[in-house]
Amino acid sequence: MTTKSSITQQKLINGYFQLYPDEAAKLLSDFREDEIIDYLKLQPIETAARLFANINPDISAGVAEKMSDDFFTELFSTIDPNLAARLVSRLDEEIIKKKLLLLPSNLNKELQELMSYPSDTAGHIIDTKATTFYAEDTVSQVLKRVRALKDRWIVNVYVIDTDDVLIGVIPLQHVAVSDLGETLSNLIPGKPIAINAMAPLEDVVKLMEEQRLINLPVIDIHNKLLGVIRYNTLVQTAKEDVTEDVQAMFGAGRDERALSKISFAIRKRLPWLEINLATAFLAATVVGLFEETIARITILAVFLPVVAGQSGNTGSQALAVTIRGLALREVRPRDWFKVARKEVSVGLINGVAVALTTALIVYFWADSSGLAIVIGTSMILSMVIAGLFGAIIPMVLQAFGQDPAQSSSIVLTTVTDVFGFLSFLGLATALATVLGIG
Repeated sequence: MTTKSSITQQKLINGYFQLYPDEAAKLLSDFREDEIIDYLKLQPIETAARLFANINPDISAGVAEKMSDDFFTELFSTIDPNLAARLVSRLDEEIIKKKLLLLPSNLNKELQELMSYPSDTAGHIIDTKATTFYAEDTVSQVLKRVRALKDRWIVNVYVIDTDDVLIGVIPLQHVAVSDLGETLSNLIPGKPIAINAMAPLEDVVKLMEEQRLINLPVIDIHNKLLGVIRYNTLVQTAKEDVTEDVQAMFGAGRDERALSKISFAIRKRLPWLEINLATAFLAATVVGLFEETIARITILAVFLPVVAGQSGNTGSQALAVTIRGLALREVRPRDWFKVARKEVSVGLINGVAVALTTALIVYFWADSSGLAIVIGTSMILSMVIAGLFGAIIPMVLQAFGQDPAQSSSIVLTTVTDVFGFLSFLGLATALATVLGIG
């Protein structure tokens, strides 16, 4: 009877976890870390991942630290990589290294990228151990947890929703003098002041000075809380920056500056100029393939820059949006298909609109309906291809560990020129007789 009763009880618990993961996660948040792990292990991995994702991140990070290696690998390979990165980043540096080594190499690399930020951005100096609570938590629950975190310096408590979005910042003193049964939702003073992780440090200094802040919450592009910047950390960073500036004056800096040595500037720039030259000859080779067509229909040479220019602009627009998305962590290389599909659709619609305008102009300019059809069709094809490669190139480069901002434009220029010339001259050559061109 006892065994049957235990089985029934476990089925009820499992059913509750699967149907109401949000409520179940809040209940689990009050359990000890080892108890939470035991409950998670009893669930199918998909259910465990949903539960784990809804537990207060301040607690789930501690749970992750105490997980066995096998369970950590299985669970963190299932949850969203962005969530995984936010949780792992809360651990101590040595533990982070050990935990990441447990994961598949591609996931390990992705999490490291998500946790790293350029040295001149807000994300580089954040303290990820922000003390978080939910809006429905009471003052009594907050004070109980704060007392348990004796080794953490707490000035504010940060209120988040179940998706980790920051919704409020409350001074701890305000919480301490409130009624024990009061919920945090009634104590939130207003919209929280926060800064994006990719914002420059200059913006951090300005915002903290203007608002007279001791701590500044740091969020990602989706307003999810990543951590806080503490005033003393900002001061220390400012001191280090001064030291680096002094070193740079004596030539110790790694990046080219306005007054860098000529040899340094040449070493940085010349390789890319040589690569650009090679790609230019590649585009010229494509034009050379249709030398006879151009000699016979000389007006084609007049419109070559039009096709190349429009496809180049289309590709540059897609490239800029994609690189920005990668920089702000809106998208990752694994999202390439979604981004490519969107840019192809944009390129197609814009291509049709531009093609109609171009065809109309060419029809009256050259008095040739055939040439208008060719350049209109070519414009659509080249703009679709440009949008596709403008999205894919930076993602491929980042996936292979290259800087997409540095290399993408050269590769894209080659692609847009080659396909632009190929589509226009190829169609003109193939359809010249049929459409009566020349």
